Amino acid sequence: MKKLMIGLAALAAANAFAIQGTISTETAQVSGDIKWQPRAKAYLVEKGKISQEIKLVDVVSLDIPKPAGYDKAVAQVEGGQGAMAVATLAKIVSGYRMMQWDKPAGRYLALAHLAAGNAQKAYEVCQPIISEDKSAAYCGDLASAYWQALMKLGKFDQLENLLKKASSTGDRASSAAALVMRGDLIVNSASDNNEKIKEALRDGYLRVVLMYQDPECRRERADACVKAAAAFDKLGQSARAERLRAQAKQI
Repeated sequence: MKKLMIGLAALAAANAFAIQGTISTETAQVSGDIKWQPRAKAYLVEKGKISQEIKLVDVVSLDIPKPAGYDKAVAQVEGGQGAMAVATLAKIVSGYRMMQWDKPAGRYLALAHLAAGNAQKAYEVCQPIISEDKSAAYCGDLASAYWQALMKLGKFDQLENLLKKASSTGDRASSAAALVMRGDLIVNSASDNNEKIKEALRDGYLRVVLMYQDPECRRERADACVKAAAAFDKLGQSARAERLRAQAKQI
């Protein structure tokens, strides 16, 4: 019970502090200390003695400076040192809830747990964010990391529904990420079946490499190149694999 109370107090403290930033609506732009009010589904903006509540539905854009330590933590995750980044990313996820940086930080925190073989922790990172913003499950920074956790946990029906939503949003990056995940699902069931691996290339990875060259799809295209390279390695086509790895570095 004591540990639970300490945990709740820490969470409350993390959600209580304000973040400097700017909120834009259709009619105004307001800057100051911003606090997310989960019950009201609104932001409280305070500047000096003046405070103003802005409902989430009225927000057009939110401009919050990058949290301290974010870039270093991302580099650690991408460099295979995710364990070193967990504390920093967890602090950003909790402190910046619904304030622009919770989803990208949540993505890398989930990826760090996935790399450590703990899909359940990755899932638990994503769930509170998605509970406040349902679209985060199928669109944006968090989605593809969440899908990886669902796949590892065997939640395939839920994953299929989200991939369909991602493909129908009209968002190019979400559609590309869904195709990469399609490839992952096929590879996950392939074992040493070369025909399945070819299917993953044809219907997933290579489709993204060839058809999604938009600037907003850079991350998804690079991911597709790396995964296609691994698939070609399994097929014994090392030259094609190396070309794709080189291409990924240039994206």
